Amino acid sequence: MAITQTDLTRINTFIFDVDGVLTDGFLYSFADGEQVRAFNIKDGFAIKHAIRQGYTVAIISGKNEPGVRKRLEQLDIEHIFLGIDEKTDVYEDFLYMQGIHPATVAYMGDDMPDYEVMQRCGFRACPADAADDIKEIATFISTKDGGRGAVRELIEKIMKAQDTW
Repeated sequence: MAITQTDLTRINTFIFDVDGVLTDGFLYSFADGEQVRAFNIKDGFAIKHAIRQGYTVAIISGKNEPGVRKRLEQLDIEHIFLGIDEKTDVYEDFLYMQGIHPATVAYMGDDMPDYEVMQRCGFRACPADAADDIKEIATFISTKDGGRGAVRELIEKIMKAQDTW
């Protein structure tokens, strides 16, 4: 599917999953129960830059780990929804409460819990290593894997199209 300039210039909101998008999908589990993930520093820079330029950034993730929340807060993300089993309900409520039109949302997910939300947004993105079902519906497939710069690539592409990078 060809991406048009209109697809890119109408985006004012980025929504991301965490595991497999902002992280590489690996989960390191310690004996004390702590679970650790690695985030890409370049993805973090792009998120902070987008927020400073006036874009809305939100996170909707199935997992709820204190370390994940802390990292997301360090990136100045205000809209953090963790421990969400049904992402579609949270997505629709968030858009309604913020007055955001679905056509202006770029959502990046990587697996089946993201499928329904991706069907409802204006710009569907996924990392290169996303599940095949997600790739089939994606408007944009990053050249980067999750946790390896896919988020940065998406943000930079959209912001450059809008001359805000």
